[in-house]
Amino acid sequence: MPKKCELTGKSPLKGHTVSHSNNKTKRKFLPNLKKVTFKSLILKRNIKLKVTNAALRSVDYKGGIDSYLKNVKSFKLSARAKKLKKKIFLKI
Repeated sequence: MPKKCELTGKSPLKGHTVSHSNNKTKRKFLPNLKKVTFKSLILKRNIKLKVTNAALRSVDYKGGIDSYLKNVKSFKLSARAKKLKKKIFLKI
């Protein structure tokens, strides 16, 4: 399973660890992923997703997973999240 957020599309970045003597070694900057269970009021079921802390805060700000998926652009979402978005629009 890729280390990528299913709602925002954030993925690992590449960079360098720079020591005091300015030696550079390669490293990865991983996103802060959490396995979260959201409750969908429209679909009447729980949804498990791997999301970043930033996405979790955005979902809370929008007022739930249903309203977040209604407002977000589809190109950022994973395949599972796109299916959920489609199901939510069909139920409305």
